[in-house]
Amino acid sequence: MCAREAANAGLRVALLERGPLPGRKLAVSGGGKANFTNREVSAGHYRCDGAAGSDFCAPALKAFTPEHMLRLVRAWRLPVEERDHGQMFLTTSAQRLVGALKDDCLKAGCRLVCNANVTEARLLPDGFAAQTPQGLWQGTAMVLAMGSPAWPQAGGSGSGYKLAAAFGHGIVPPSPVLAPLRLASGCSLLDLAGISLPVRVSLGARQWEDDLLFTHEGLSGPAALKASLFWKHGMPLTLDFLPQEDLAAMLDAPQAGKQTPRAMLARHLPQRLVDAILPPETARRKAAELSRAARQSIVDAVRHYTLTPTGVAGLQKAEACAGGVNTDEIDPHDMRSRLCANLFIVGELLDVTGLLGGYNLHWAWASGIAAARSMARSMVKSMAKSTAESTDQSLDRPLPQ
Repeated sequence: MCAREAANAGLRVALLERGPLPGRKLAVSGGGKANFTNREVSAGHYRCDGAAGSDFCAPALKAFTPEHMLRLVRAWRLPVEERDHGQMFLTTSAQRLVGALKDDCLKAGCRLVCNANVTEARLLPDGFAAQTPQGLWQGTAMVLAMGSPAWPQAGGSGSGYKLAAAFGHGIVPPSPVLAPLRLASGCSLLDLAGISLPVRVSLGARQWEDDLLFTHEGLSGPAALKASLFWKHGMPLTLDFLPQEDLAAMLDAPQAGKQTPRAMLARHLPQRLVDAILPPETARRKAAELSRAARQSIVDAVRHYTLTPTGVAGLQKAEACAGGVNTDEIDPHDMRSRLCANLFIVGELLDVTGLLGGYNLHWAWASGIAAARSMARSMVKSMAKSTAESTDQSLDRPLPQ
């Protein structure tokens, strides 16, 4: 996206792609349908550990909104559908989105070079040099858009951190996020592998409602993956298995008196889950026989089930990676390095990670475009300065005879 915008603005652009093909991770994103943005995108949907927090993202997101991306996708004549929670997907292969970006780059004159692994990048007196197997490339500006080490089977690599560090940038240690949460061995929930249901997840002041999947190792599905973005070691997680029901009123209802909590809840939840979470001393007693405290314990078990994960699955299973280049060293308006003139760092290489649901791809688009537009503005200023200097010099020359 950055190369496309820069080339369309008139810059000469070389896009050095480490892999044999561009956009491999994009091509398999969203189950191959590219969850390319979300209907609602704001800074609050992101995690950023810099001094500004997620507010760092605000300028770029304001300048390139979901509607801007939707217009672009429609211009490419790619069919779109909106799914739950505002997620915007293609109804065709994500490979067509990769192809549209690639075609636009080539039409604008961008030179795309694959298998061009940049092994070294350094400053020159008038710009930058990038060493690749194809030789040395030089330019007046450089953009690092190299992603993170998450999802290595789709091309993820931490090589961008090394290049950023070579220019003096600090790296927030990377960690897997948008990944399953692991539970301690012996946890009763581990016996529920294969069960999936909608829940409300609470983590500190944050809450999400989405589908949860129990696995042999712990918790997965969108609800768990979202929680993993903000979860830190030792933090408790609270699950509400009936977020849309008033369980207390259900237990107090006159017609519930002869029913057991176990039978009552089995009409709303999988029986195996009910048996795993209900207090055994009250599960099979009639509701009318239960004290107020006993009923409350049932409500707490179902609506406020609290547990503490032991960790997050590794980078092989992570859709994204927290950490990256310290955002305190980056101008949030144009992704320009504060340490090195005309160096730009964008996308997931920065310490910015979004929730599941199209937010990380949208950050890639928005940050890439912010960098490209800044480079284009710099080019215009440079040309204007050059023209002015040329005019000044011509006034000093003697008139021709």
